[in-house]
Amino acid sequence: MRCLESSDVGVIRVESDTLLPSTENSLKTAIALVSVSVIATPNFHAQQWLSKHAVPVIWVASSERAGDPRYFPERLSHTLSPDFNCAELRLLIDQISSGGALAEQNTEESVQTEPLIAVSAVMQACLDEVRLYADTRASVLIHGETGVGKERVAKLLHEQSRRKKGPFVPVNCGAVPEGLFEAHFFGHAKGAFTGAVGAHSGYFEQANGGTLFLDEIGDLPLHQQVKLLRVLEQRTVTRLGSTAEIPVDFRMVAASHRSLAQLVSEGRFRADLYYRLAVIELHIPNLEERGGQEKLALFTALLQRELEVQSVVLPDWVGSTLDDMVFAGNVRELANLVERVALLYKREKSWDSPQIRLVFERFASVGLMMSSQPALAVVADNSESEFSTTELAERERIIEALERNAWRRQDSAADLGISRKVLWEKMRKLDITEQGERSEV
Repeated sequence: MRCLESSDVGVIRVESDTLLPSTENSLKTAIALVSVSVIATPNFHAQQWLSKHAVPVIWVASSERAGDPRYFPERLSHTLSPDFNCAELRLLIDQISSGGALAEQNTEESVQTEPLIAVSAVMQACLDEVRLYADTRASVLIHGETGVGKERVAKLLHEQSRRKKGPFVPVNCGAVPEGLFEAHFFGHAKGAFTGAVGAHSGYFEQANGGTLFLDEIGDLPLHQQVKLLRVLEQRTVTRLGSTAEIPVDFRMVAASHRSLAQLVSEGRFRADLYYRLAVIELHIPNLEERGGQEKLALFTALLQRELEVQSVVLPDWVGSTLDDMVFAGNVRELANLVERVALLYKREKSWDSPQIRLVFERFASVGLMMSSQPALAVVADNSESEFSTTELAERERIIEALERNAWRRQDSAADLGISRKVLWEKMRKLDITEQGERSEV
């Protein structure tokens, strides 16, 4: 370990061989020691500095200021007293290099921060349930269509619980690469496989003391569900390449846009895992259930953020147009509309712009078309299909990923954790076309 003076005032970078590599090609990363006193200076902004440097931070602060959120984010409150010694510094670096602090910093940035609007009765009732069940140890299963904000609700459960000072670790189960489940969830010891130059903590360890959120948990294959159930029951994990059992303590929150009960009846989801997850069940209403008033409120809030203003006055035609529109992608699709409208408004400076009205018209026509069509990816009767049960399950998983990403192959491949070429080969093999129908030979 060595200390390097930085050009930033009051900042020292500490390089350590014990830290996890920050990239595949680097064997070292850095920890920054920042004196809290420098943050009061006009030329230092803590959040901007953290975003720019993207390294773990140890804040040097007196005990009465160690937990002050005005000086640094709560999730990064690794502090030392002003008279710290080398032994204390080494101990804290060893704790951070175990991986938990790194995961906490990274996952915080990955969570969506769309405002949670609740002007409709159904959404207010939903948030009342969230507040009721937030501060319990029970597992929560969140149901809702794609784009309704399941991860945002999961984060709210975490923020209003006694675990709020711990990490919130979101994981998209559909994006975990095939064959790497153990490495991602359980972690690995140094030398466990080629390229494992250091020890790495998996999602279970990263969520220790906080909340583990597993989105689209219905995408997990049965053999991986068994391993997840074992961890939930025993509350210990063993890293790849190691025999030591590591105790973990996290709250499980899972989500799916499909009915897990239906998957259980089809034999595609374990009943014992379902009952373990569904101690508390929450349903997030879609935008149509919430109504036009909430569409307008959410549109306004998102637009204010895009335009970076405190308030915005919209003409009456915007509200009436939104009321008639169908958002198949829910909040995610509405946010897409807001982003387009905001870009045009910055240029046109008028809501009467024909270009802005045209964007609304195009969105409305596409939404009506999607709502009137039957669901994509209709699979032929299993009794007449030449595909095996495994192939049918993979076919459905691929089509769902394509639908989530509006049939953009590059984004869908990234969502599935495979290359675009592999996705194209699988689509050809499983007869997947853009209409979700099997091609005729």
